[in-house]
Amino acid sequence: MPTRAEAFAGLSVAITTPFRDGQIDTQLLRAQIEFQIAAGTTCLVPVGTTGESPTLSHDEHERVIASVVEIAAGRVKVMAGTGSNSTSEALRLSKFAQKAGADAALVVGPYYNKPTQEGFYQHFKALAEAVGIPICIYNIPGRTAKNIEPETIIRMAELPNIAMLKEATGSMDQASQILQSTNLTVLSGDDSLTLPLLALGGRGVISVVGNIVPKDVIALIKAFDAGDWAGARKWHRKLFPLCRDMLGLSTNPIPIKAAMKLLGRDPGELRMPMTPLDGDGEYKLRQTLAAYGLL
Repeated sequence: MPTRAEAFAGLSVAITTPFRDGQIDTQLLRAQIEFQIAAGTTCLVPVGTTGESPTLSHDEHERVIASVVEIAAGRVKVMAGTGSNSTSEALRLSKFAQKAGADAALVVGPYYNKPTQEGFYQHFKALAEAVGIPICIYNIPGRTAKNIEPETIIRMAELPNIAMLKEATGSMDQASQILQSTNLTVLSGDDSLTLPLLALGGRGVISVVGNIVPKDVIALIKAFDAGDWAGARKWHRKLFPLCRDMLGLSTNPIPIKAAMKLLGRDPGELRMPMTPLDGDGEYKLRQTLAAYGLL
C-alpha cells in the first residue's frame, strides 16, 4: 500500500551547515547541494541536528532554509528543519519555510521542557492546522529527553498534514506499531537501521552518512525496493561499519564534519559548544574512512 508522502521515499540527506571563520559559507553550501543533486538524492534536509540548528541565530536559520530552496531550484525536494520547544517559534519557522518554498517541514519533538503526550499532540496539531506543507514528525528521545509514544503518533496521523515520521528511537517494536496502524511515510533516523526499518515497511532514511556516500545509501534502498534482498544486505554490510565507527566517535555532527574536512569538502568548523575530534578520534576516523575506501 502506498504511504502518505511517497514523493519523499528514498534518500534524504541531513546536510551540514558549512562555516568559514565563524560565518555561514553559502558557496560551500551550494557545492554540497550540487554534490547531492548529482548523486540522485531525493530530498535535502537543512538546519536539522546535523545542520547545527541549536547554535544558529533565528536569522541564520531562515537564511539557510531560503538559500537551500533557492539553490535547489526545484531539482530536489527540501524538507526544512523547523522544530522548537516553543510551539509559537516552531509555527513561525514552519510558516517561513512554507513561504520560502520548502516542500516539507521536519519538526523535532519539543525538547528540554518534556511535554505530556497531550502536549506533544497539541503542539503538532497546531502546526498541522496552520501550515500548508507536509510535516515530518522527528522523534529522537535521546536528544529531546522524552519519547513521543506510538499511540500519540498514531493519533497525530489522523491529522491530514502529518505525513511522515523520522523514526530515531531505535525501537523496532515502536516502528512496527506505527507502521501497522498508520499510512505515514516512515523514514529511518539512524543510518545503521535503514535496512531493518525498510524491512518493516519504512520508505527510506534521513541520513548523516549520505553527506559523504549518498550513492551507496541510494544503492541499498534501490536494491531493497527491487526485491534484491542479497544486494540490499551487501550494501548494509558495507555501510554498517562506516555508520557505527564514524558516527560512534562523538556527537553528531562532529564526526561527519571531520570526515568532510578529511575528504576536502568542508573546513570542519563547528559552533561552540561543539568541539572537534581529538587526535585519537581523528586517527580512528582516518582508519574508518580508509577501510571504506574513501581515503
